[in-house]
Amino acid sequence: MAHVASKSIRDVPQPTGGQVCIVTGLSGAGKSTALKVFEDMGHFVVDGLPAEMAFEMVAMMSRPYMAHFKGIALGMDLRQSNFVDGISECLSALAGKDIQPLLLFLEADDQELVRRYATTRRPHPLERKGLGLEAALQEERASLFSLREMADLVIDTTRFSIHDLRRAIQKRWGRSKGQLRAIRVNVISFGFKYGVPREADFVFDLRFLPNPYFDENLRALSGRDKPVADYVFYTPQSREYRQKLTNLLLFMLPLMEAEGRYRVAIAVGCTGGRHRSVAMAEELCQALRQAGYPVFLEHRHLELG
Repeated sequence: MAHVASKSIRDVPQPTGGQVCIVTGLSGAGKSTALKVFEDMGHFVVDGLPAEMAFEMVAMMSRPYMAHFKGIALGMDLRQSNFVDGISECLSALAGKDIQPLLLFLEADDQELVRRYATTRRPHPLERKGLGLEAALQEERASLFSLREMADLVIDTTRFSIHDLRRAIQKRWGRSKGQLRAIRVNVISFGFKYGVPREADFVFDLRFLPNPYFDENLRALSGRDKPVADYVFYTPQSREYRQKLTNLLLFMLPLMEAEGRYRVAIAVGCTGGRHRSVAMAEELCQALRQAGYPVFLEHRHLELG
């Protein structure tokens, strides 16, 4: 049965540059997929890094132009010579500078690893030594046993899908206390006459709401102007719809986040994309930000409507 095992539970101090994680484990167990998850979560990711360069990469995170990254994830494996000794020295060197990275070790059973290699048709790193695949897997498992024992978190991906692995990593690293939620929300206002955004996961049609276009005093304004927003949400039905739509999103987003989704696009549209959709997008954006979600707002057709 797939599981996530933690050798010890401890709070690891992190440098000012953010989280530091070293991702390693058995070849074929999902390291590349795990690194993509870290990248999606806003980490600076380097794969195939020689262990002796780890300190330099971590030190680079303190530079101002790296400040937008949440942390750094370094992928290391036994394609490097003296890999186990090198990574042990790397951890000791970092600890000497009061940097204690979290070590993530990925593994899977031999039968599943054989199946994955048969699917991808890629050679195991140890096969270049003249070993068959099964012998290479056994030698790798034995050589990495001490590293597995050092790991802060061991994930068995035997029965994991890509989404299962994403959820496991997001649960552990996706959000620390005081940080925004892991899922990113894109709110897009648009005009149906110009086309529905192709990237939208959800589309809501607002053309039944009161239309400020027919008021000559409001026509030149947009949904970002208070008189237009007051007009759109003047009726009890408009305000009720706004509340129910907000509640629907606040109900859905935690469920989507729990399933490993890291972004969702919410599109709200009216005829021209200038008044009703803009007013609603502004309201939704404010409500979601208050709920702790990172929200990106785009008024796609504002200047065309």
